[in-house]
Amino acid sequence: MGVLVITGTGTDVGKTVVTAAVAALAAASGRSVAVLKPAQTGVLPGEAGDLQQVRALAGDVTTLELRRFPDPLAPDTAALRAGMPAVRPSEVAAAASELIAGHDQVLIEGAGGLLVRFDRDGGTLADVAWSLAAPVLVVAQAGLGVLNTVALTTEALGRRGIACAGVVIGSWPAEPDLAARCNLDDIPDVAGVPLVGALPAGSGALGPEEFLAVARQGLGPSLGGEFDAKSFQLEHHG
Repeated sequence: MGVLVITGTGTDVGKTVVTAAVAALAAASGRSVAVLKPAQTGVLPGEAGDLQQVRALAGDVTTLELRRFPDPLAPDTAALRAGMPAVRPSEVAAAASELIAGHDQVLIEGAGGLLVRFDRDGGTLADVAWSLAAPVLVVAQAGLGVLNTVALTTEALGRRGIACAGVVIGSWPAEPDLAARCNLDDIPDVAGVPLVGALPAGSGALGPEEFLAVARQGLGPSLGGEFDAKSFQLEHHG
């Protein structure tokens, strides 16, 4: 996968940590990696954003942020309120194409979910993935409510003819409840794609070496790791 798009079933599901984990594994294998953040919202100029966390966790990777908006809103609304030009899918695709010319792996981390709008014309991360013919990795929460959002996300991808690279649980709790444990079986069933990882809660606070080890254990072979969904399901079976 030269370009991989990473989206979530919503906000605060662990997209940035999963992006960093994929980047860390790719870099550790000797590949050159670039991470593209089309729109960073809710962060003021000079403040640390998602890409700073990616670099802190994954180490020496190229990062590029196209636009930063101060309000913690959807990118199109945040751009309008800030009086700034919105990010357009064509701009994101062009930036990704430039990055892939000089890197083995380009990761594009979206804002919120798949169909959150970048601009007032309705451009979304799905449009970016489609234009690049890039697969999309879906990051989901662990517990109650995820089955609907993950099914909607993968259905939207399928309707657009976009390949789904699987689902990763972005923050697996130390003490999972019944819903989380049952979701290990139900997520791949309703999504129609495999569960390809689960990162433990708190992974984003680790140092780079510890994080790399967690990434290797928490992501599946398709993402460069050793995660085995069947073993994980048996360990946490509800």
